[in-house]
Amino acid sequence: MISVALAAYKGEKYIEEQLRSILPQLSAGDEIIVSDDKPGGATEKIVRALAAEDPRIVYVEGKGRGVVQNFVNAIRYCKGDKIFLCDQDDVWLPNKVKRVTEAFESGATLVLHNAYVTDENLNITDYSFFKTRGSKKGFFKNIVKNSYMGCCMAFDKSLLKKIMPIPRYVPMHDQWIGLMGEKYGKVAFVDEPLIYYRIHGGNVTGGETSFHQKLLWRRYLLKRLFVRIAFNR
Repeated sequence: MISVALAAYKGEKYIEEQLRSILPQLSAGDEIIVSDDKPGGATEKIVRALAAEDPRIVYVEGKGRGVVQNFVNAIRYCKGDKIFLCDQDDVWLPNKVKRVTEAFESGATLVLHNAYVTDENLNITDYSFFKTRGSKKGFFKNIVKNSYMGCCMAFDKSLLKKIMPIPRYVPMHDQWIGLMGEKYGKVAFVDEPLIYYRIHGGNVTGGETSFHQKLLWRRYLLKRLFVRIAFNR
């Protein structure tokens, strides 16, 4: 069974297109968990209408604690053996689930795939996120510069006992999950782009961060990694 964990926040502009790109790739017993961090608005209306058409879509209310904890909330509802992380504004290419599943069948417990970067109208501006980012495996490499982009990630539920709970103030859920996969699992990189990664003015994540803030984040991340690995807390 596949679970898709989608964290939403004011996502009404693109979320229907995203969901409709995912549904044809799923089996009857799979699910999409949509955690809405601002319930009561247009996003909830759209998702509930789609859920009425297709019961594989499950709407849950977020707790209003930001993107990291909204993903935590979505993951907690997931019942599948494989958990795919998903943003609200991208588009999955038709072979994404097939190619990621093949990587799992080859023994991986965490899979990261490439992406086409696009503008808001899905015009491709970068044909390889991996190449531009310099994405590579490696625990310490990914502490210094993160390769793990959540919308391109999926992992086996066996990693959940190491991943969860994600520390509240970790700056990026995807970096934390990727590092747990590096430490406790087997990571596979799929070089083929399997989504359109849409960049637009309303992206929840991204943007410039000061050098000082990055240092503070790394310090906190290292502290939480030490506590989790040494004491399993």
